[in-house]
Amino acid sequence: MAGNRHAALEDAMAAVHEAVAQGADIVDVGGVRAGQEGEHVGVAEEIDRVVPVLEAARQAYPDLVLSVDTWRSEVARACAGVVDLVNDTWAGHDPELVHVAAGLGAGVVVSHTGGLPPRTDPVDVVYADGQGDELAVVRDVLDVLARGARVAVGAGISPERVLVDPTVDFGKTTRHSLVTLRHTADVASLGYPVLQALSRKDVVGETLDLEPQDRLEGTLAATAVAAWLGAGVFRAHDVRATRRAVDMVASIRGDRPPARAVRGEPGAGAAGRTP
Repeated sequence: MAGNRHAALEDAMAAVHEAVAQGADIVDVGGVRAGQEGEHVGVAEEIDRVVPVLEAARQAYPDLVLSVDTWRSEVARACAGVVDLVNDTWAGHDPELVHVAAGLGAGVVVSHTGGLPPRTDPVDVVYADGQGDELAVVRDVLDVLARGARVAVGAGISPERVLVDPTVDFGKTTRHSLVTLRHTADVASLGYPVLQALSRKDVVGETLDLEPQDRLEGTLAATAVAAWLGAGVFRAHDVRATRRAVDMVASIRGDRPPARAVRGEPGAGAAGRTP
């Protein structure tokens, strides 16, 4: 999945073309910033922002998987005929959204935001379930994602089209996000495809004390760990680098054959050697 900010349609489509050229399998289009910074965006304006981009992307790439990043059922409904996936970034805040996704024949991303409403940055976040350890956040993530996935399947979405996103940074401190990332395998054990949105996130910035533009290496390290632990879909700004990292991990895991394997093979000769 690719993500960037573009106001004009031609700029947005240039980003779509670039993401596809760099190896994106899914393009995720959103019209509202996730955090509380920035102006209020109403339903009509959000629709005006995302629908033209999705329509143009569908025309340019009929077989590309297109996703709309929204928590509003009205916005998802306006994307009928052009989206394959509804990325509900705010954990079912609009309970009608999953049913709209099912009606569109789209998949859905189930997220975990610690119960916070849309565009709320975490403040004084504490997870406590009586067991008094750092895994309280992981248990909450697993519980919320499992319940959200069951609701999606109950709404008529097939399990393989229900993605679960532990949603680092949302409703979490950096320590919560690190613990959650460390337990990606537990999220994968729920039995649904796992999405991780790690690109340039604050968990990387605070861990390494870096500004967003300098977070590529940390993002790729987190991505590689999550991929090894079972995540299969990644929301990325740096598509080519992320694609290469994920493909390499998949080959090490044995899930993907190498693109070329001639070194030392019979008949390869000196031409097959790479220093």
